[in-house]
Amino acid sequence: MRSIIIDDEEMARAIIEQLISKNKEISLVESFSNAIDAIKYLNQNTIDLIFLDIHMPTFTGFDLLQTLKNPPKVILTTSDKNFAIEAFEYDCIVDYLVKPVTQERFDKAILKAKSFKALSSSNYKKEEKEIVDELYVNIDRRLVKINFATINLIEAKGDYIQIKTDSKNYTVHSTLKKIEDKLPDDLFLKVHRSFIINTTKIIDIEDNSVLIGSNVIPVSRSNRPELMKRLNLL
Repeated sequence: MRSIIIDDEEMARAIIEQLISKNKEISLVESFSNAIDAIKYLNQNTIDLIFLDIHMPTFTGFDLLQTLKNPPKVILTTSDKNFAIEAFEYDCIVDYLVKPVTQERFDKAILKAKSFKALSSSNYKKEEKEIVDELYVNIDRRLVKINFATINLIEAKGDYIQIKTDSKNYTVHSTLKKIEDKLPDDLFLKVHRSFIINTTKIIDIEDNSVLIGSNVIPVSRSNRPELMKRLNLL
């Protein structure tokens, strides 16, 4: 994880730098003696973690956090124990270190920051998948919305693909690869070089083919194992 230090005391910055140097999970990118310079840096650079002192002249650590639209994860470093409750009103703050900080306590804080970062990334991807549930295709100079759940299968036909839905079929100038990249992996699977199917629409499977609606779709030998993994077999 890439980190910066913001603390007006030179000795405090030196101690945190030493603690960082002994932890393989994190690297120090910059160190700042005041919040204003740090804000300028943060507006132009991306980092993973801030080691932030609360008490600084003219501009406190909390003042800094309130100026940032999307702050990275923050570990507070302070000599004052009285701000712990206020600190955890900020979602970005993952730990509260009271000076002097031992290496053992510091390392625990880094592990916590790392777990928060992984969880946030996972939640973001999950939310992104939940939000995107449709696709827009160009049909006769019109953009037509197709909900993923209504798609039965997609077939490649030369320079075009045919999207077969519950109610209608659409012929679109595109490649199977291009639309495959747009589809959610939990619903769709490429079972043949010319076919992508919605696995929830399968009615029957026999030998090397699947039945979806009235369509019999071939399943290639290389794609069959993945298809079988998707099925809830009794």
